[in-house]
Amino acid sequence: MFARSIIRLPTTLSRGFATHTGPLSALPAALHLKTGQSFHGRSFGSPKSVFGETVFSTSITSYTESMTDPSYRGQILVFTTPLIGNYGIPSNKAPIDSQDVGVVLESQGIQCSAIVVADVAEKFSHHSAVESLASWCRRSDIPAITGVDTRAITRLLRDQGTTLGRLAIGADASAPAPASEQYWDPSIENLVDQVSTKHPYQLNPTGDIKIAVLDFGAKANILRSLVRRNAAVTVLPWNYDFNSIRDKFDGLFLTNGPGNPGQCMEAVSILCKTLQEWNKPVFGICMGHQIIGMAAGLEAYRMTFGNRGHNQPVLALASSGSIKAGRVYVTSQNHQYALKLSDPFPQGWEPFFINCNDSSVEGIKSTPESGKRVWGVQFHPESAGGPLDTIEVCYY
Repeated sequence: MFARSIIRLPTTLSRGFATHTGPLSALPAALHLKTGQSFHGRSFGSPKSVFGETVFSTSITSYTESMTDPSYRGQILVFTTPLIGNYGIPSNKAPIDSQDVGVVLESQGIQCSAIVVADVAEKFSHHSAVESLASWCRRSDIPAITGVDTRAITRLLRDQGTTLGRLAIGADASAPAPASEQYWDPSIENLVDQVSTKHPYQLNPTGDIKIAVLDFGAKANILRSLVRRNAAVTVLPWNYDFNSIRDKFDGLFLTNGPGNPGQCMEAVSILCKTLQEWNKPVFGICMGHQIIGMAAGLEAYRMTFGNRGHNQPVLALASSGSIKAGRVYVTSQNHQYALKLSDPFPQGWEPFFINCNDSSVEGIKSTPESGKRVWGVQFHPESAGGPLDTIEVCYY
């Protein structure tokens, strides 16, 4: 009887747990790919058209974290999960102290150029939500399209690789697709320089251990994870001359970031000197991992469609700290470039992880014989969102 009475809640009460997003835009929208395919739907974001690199993410949750991740700079982000927006958007304000870094999400605002979803939620429900996905996109001037077959788009991108695209809104949606030469390629620009801090700043200055962070487009949770472990963090621009101040610090951290690592040769040159002359710990994630690899003598290459999602399996090839050789770990990833596996590996270095799906290099480390303490991983141990299987890899 009790269960029956719960099921038969009054309609007005049962619907009160979710907030309606309000009327969505009636503007038409179209996603055009440079390879000739077009997908038509309707707009629910900013009424402007944009070019970008069309990529897909297989993540089921954390659309807010993905959209604010600086590694998505310049990209039209396709979500493979059919329903997006059902838990709304939280306030993005947090204190700056020993536990937080000023934001709840991964940066101050949306970083991707546009989003593509199969079905945008018209109601949202979460205790911390303050607005809908549609409202957030409009307020942030980010175009978005819904009502398209994201399965078909994803299969195209998997078969032909990441593809340049244009999201056309309103009158642009019914116009002919752009000519091939009109598509903009974000990889030719230094996207890292666009998202990196312009000036050094400190977080948790009274922390026990002093860590310098080279910011290639850092996710906030990287910095948050460090200060919550009582590190005094100094965040530096991506091309800062770290060697001029390195003796002030107990370790160096290289963050994630967008685009082509070949645009960051200035940082590679700086790090080469650091690795030759400095014997304190160095750790890199994503772009930072690629910079470490290039400084060690490895080559970086562009993958066909990259790895973006929260369920990428990696195999540990070496043991280090809590990581055990031979074990598979599930990881969160967002990258288009990877390090090329070479045989032999550069002297003093060894592979750390390899991807179980495509055999790409997922981590490198200095060998015990080298006398160095350097690690790099392509994935995000701190997740946000995703699994925390490898969180301790950051804190040897």
